[in-house]
Order: sequence, then structure tokens, then C-alpha cells
Amino acid sequence: MRQFITIAGNAFMELVRQPIFLLLMTISASFEVFLACVNYFGFGDEPKLVKNSVLAVMFLTGLFAAVLSASASVAREIRTGTALAVLAKPIGRAQFLLAKFVGLAMALALLVYVDMIAALLASRMAFDAYGGVDFPALSVFSAAVVLAYLVAGFTNFFLRRPFMADAVFSVVVVLTLAFVVIYFMKKDVSPNENYTGVDWRMVPASILILFALWILAAIALACSTRLDMIPTLAICSALFLVGLMSDYFYQQAGGTLKGGPWWASTLYAVTPNWQLFWLADVLESGKKFPLAYLGKAFGYMACYVGAALGLGLVLFEDRELT
Repeated sequence: MRQFITIAGNAFMELVRQPIFLLLMTISASFEVFLACVNYFGFGDEPKLVKNSVLAVMFLTGLFAAVLSASASVAREIRTGTALAVLAKPIGRAQFLLAKFVGLAMALALLVYVDMIAALLASRMAFDAYGGVDFPALSVFSAAVVLAYLVAGFTNFFLRRPFMADAVFSVVVVLTLAFVVIYFMKKDVSPNENYTGVDWRMVPASILILFALWILAAIALACSTRLDMIPTLAICSALFLVGLMSDYFYQQAGGTLKGGPWWASTLYAVTPNWQLFWLADVLESGKKFPLAYLGKAFGYMACYVGAALGLGLVLFEDRELT
């Protein structure tokens, strides 16, 4: 168990130290807040457009992060010989692969957490045709990002600590404090503006996206046991697009709620259905998020992750590491 925790912790820290991870985290969170500062002229649906766009940014950012992190965690270590050095010790390949996935899952959870904070801020800052940009909240958010980088630069220069890891954790802590400050700030709302404050339904919506990203991470990890980053990205992107249209393809093949052709039902079952994790329509005003649905989504995610990791273990068992 100690070896498992050590490998998972090292995998997590190795991913956090990647410059691309910090770049994706900062750009995605900043872009989500930026989306709440744009005039959409959506005839009253501006807040809904902001929330849908924010979740889409979170999903796409997680896709790239999952593929790049999986390739850095497994494919690169196989290519450089690090995996062979680790497996030369009394550590099985199954333990090695599962520990890598746990480290990757924790890194994605950290990324989604920061994006969720930005999504909550975006839901508060979104305005309709009668409102305007929330400049005080935007200023606090921008100052928080700059402060996080300054803290990482200070610890790197004076304490000789790694800049990337400190910057990531500084962004997490400082943006959390910034959200608390902005939450208690009073927003200047015009009399005709339809302002509802922070939409806490973004939290379960973000958790569903995290479940989907864990499935993508398991698929990317399985592909990384045999392929490099570019082929892995191509396969995961194709599965992402096919999964978004799986319901349509199933209906075109003659499938219904009661069933369909065996081959169509089989392909529909093995293809990840991302629509199960995308409940943006529930974010319309007046609707409640079905929290019980999170349990069903977690079960679906666990089954698919187990199947993907099982396939990855089969591919990894006879992989020549020398």
C-alpha cells in the first residue's frame, strides 16, 4: 500500500509541475470569468449562455489536460525507461497503472476545482441586457491571479522552491479566498436587471464533468500504454465527438428505448455517452438540480473507468519496456 501511495503522489506532483497544467488552469479560469463580462444580447438568456459556455470550456480544457497528463505520466516514462526502473522493484504492473490513474484523477480534480470556482464567479457576474460588467469582482479576480504568480515567484527566488507546483497551489488557495471576498461583496444591480447571485447548481454540474474527465483519463491512460501523445489525443478526441452524438447514431441505427439491433446496442453500450454528464438544460432559472442523479452518474463512471483500466492493464502486461 505504501508503494501505491508513493507512486500516486509522485504522479500527481509530476503532473502539477508540468507548465502546460498551470497554463491550462490559468487560461481556462480566466476565460470563464471573461465570458461573464461580454454583452451577448440574448434577450434575457445571457446568464444561461454564460453558464453553458463556462461548462463547455471546463469540459474541453479537461479533455486536453487528461490526454496530455496521461501521456506524460505513462507514455513518456515508458519511452525514457523510468517505468522499467520502477517495475524492477517489487511492484506489479496493475499496481503501477492504478496508482498512475489515481494521481491523474487527483490532478484533474484540482483543475476542475479551480474551473468550478471561476464558474461560480461567472454565474454571479453574468448580466442581462439591463446590467453591466461587474468591474469590482473582475478586479479582485485579476488581482488574485497576479498575486498567486507573485507568491510562486517569491518562493522560487528566495526559498528555491519549484515555481510550477507553487504557482498551481497558490492559484488554488488565492482564487478560493478571492471567491469568498467577491461572494460577500455587494453588487451594484440595476432595477430592471434579473440578478440571482451565485448559482450553486454549478457545483454538481462541475462534478458531473469531473466524472466524464475521469473516464477520458482512463481511456487516455489505456492508450498511453501503447501510443504516444498525438495518437492518444486523436483517439480520445474521436471518442469525445462520437460520444456526444451516440444517441443520434443509435436512433439512426434503429435503436429505441426498448432496444434495437444487437450490434447497435453493443456499440451504444461501449461508447461513452457524454450527454449523461451534461445537464446544462437544468441550469435554466427555476429548475432544481437532481442531486440523486450524481449517484447514478458515479456508478456509470466507475464501471466505465474499471473497464478502460482493465483494457489498459491487458495492453500493458505484455508491453516490452526495454
